[in-house]
Amino acid sequence: MVSAKWKWTVCGLLLLATMLNYMDRQILAQTATDIKAELRLTNEQYGELEMGFGLAFAAGAVIFGLLVDRTSVRWLYPAILLSWSLAGSSTAYADQIGSHLAALFTPFLGPPAQWLGEPAASGQAFLGLMSCRILLGLFEAGQWPCALVTTQRILSRKDRSFGNSLLQSGASVGAIFTPLVIQAMVTDAPGSWRGPFVAIGLTGMLWVVPWLMLIRKSDLEPVKDEPGSRPRDLSAEERTEGLRTFWRRFAALVVVVIVINLTWHYFRVWLPTLMREFHGYDRKAVNYFSSAYYIATDVGCLTVGFLVKYLADRGRDVHSVRLLTFFGCSLLTSLAAVAAFTPRGPMLLGLFLVVGFGALGLFPNYYAFSQDLSARHQGKVTGSLAAITWIVTSIMQKYIGRWVDETHLYSTGIVLAGLAPLAGCVALVLLWNHSKKQGIP
Repeated sequence: MVSAKWKWTVCGLLLLATMLNYMDRQILAQTATDIKAELRLTNEQYGELEMGFGLAFAAGAVIFGLLVDRTSVRWLYPAILLSWSLAGSSTAYADQIGSHLAALFTPFLGPPAQWLGEPAASGQAFLGLMSCRILLGLFEAGQWPCALVTTQRILSRKDRSFGNSLLQSGASVGAIFTPLVIQAMVTDAPGSWRGPFVAIGLTGMLWVVPWLMLIRKSDLEPVKDEPGSRPRDLSAEERTEGLRTFWRRFAALVVVVIVINLTWHYFRVWLPTLMREFHGYDRKAVNYFSSAYYIATDVGCLTVGFLVKYLADRGRDVHSVRLLTFFGCSLLTSLAAVAAFTPRGPMLLGLFLVVGFGALGLFPNYYAFSQDLSARHQGKVTGSLAAITWIVTSIMQKYIGRWVDETHLYSTGIVLAGLAPLAGCVALVLLWNHSKKQGIP
């Protein structure tokens, strides 16, 4: 029997993996204004880069969701992390990579200017950036199936929301540190934006060492069938009811995962650009506020996880507590509708901090709900839900960029992103059909 200390140490290591995941992902958003200016990219092209990342993430979620239920997480997880770290580091050389790719395809597609657009150098840089973002998205997708299978297998049901809050809080920890790294390394000098990509990517590769030291081969083996858990061990009526419950709850989680990610990724991608290009804050101010924003998201995430564990330990129904805290966070994100029409100043910044608190606070309970669906198929559940949400949210980014290019306004997106989680509350109430009897196979 493993100790509680070991379990929570593993959760701490998952926090670090998520931190690295978000640092590699968030560098582009934090340096977008500098990269767009140097490489002559439009907001729509920036949105297309996020779309390419997201669609690749959707594909990776399916691939690794299938693999994680069948293979050893001990080996799959570090292989995935090494791969995304390499893709993140390579982004620093995206224009050179694009130039080589353009030369490679020229014999088949003709001169680069014909298929990359004018000027050719800008098109080649975009090609290189897109290639790196696609690879980054593909491998970063493996983080969530691996991490959620890990917490599912080592934690009890009442501890999962808190374990997942530790895991997910790594996103905000990474997003806190990323602007500080950029503030220290990026200047007005051309090309200085490249340094953080290399530094953070190389740092990520070190994570593999403690993981392999801490996790033994037998710790995270795939779950085996037990008598009474397989469909053939159940009556026809029990199988039918089990499947109905599963698909009804899965439908609820499809709505939930889409709406909470619409909120999270809108602000992740566009908040730095919104503050610099619409509200007129300089790079330093945006970097420091971004760190403050992600501190608020981290506090929200950990507060929700702790609150659910605290109340469940004192006899409150786990499902009811999860639902209540999810609704509370949805109310906080809805304050974005006020922020959308608030002028530059302390009030605006305060509203964004509150929205951030609620935005990441939604995730621990979503993960815990998904872990209740199936013990043997957690990877498939996580992967399919991630694929669905990333297809939707990644396509969204391109059209947000086009809208901003044409109107120079962000208010519509802010309002919709803030109100979206309320639809998730409705889906959980109508479709989850809670029973204290768990155990859907």
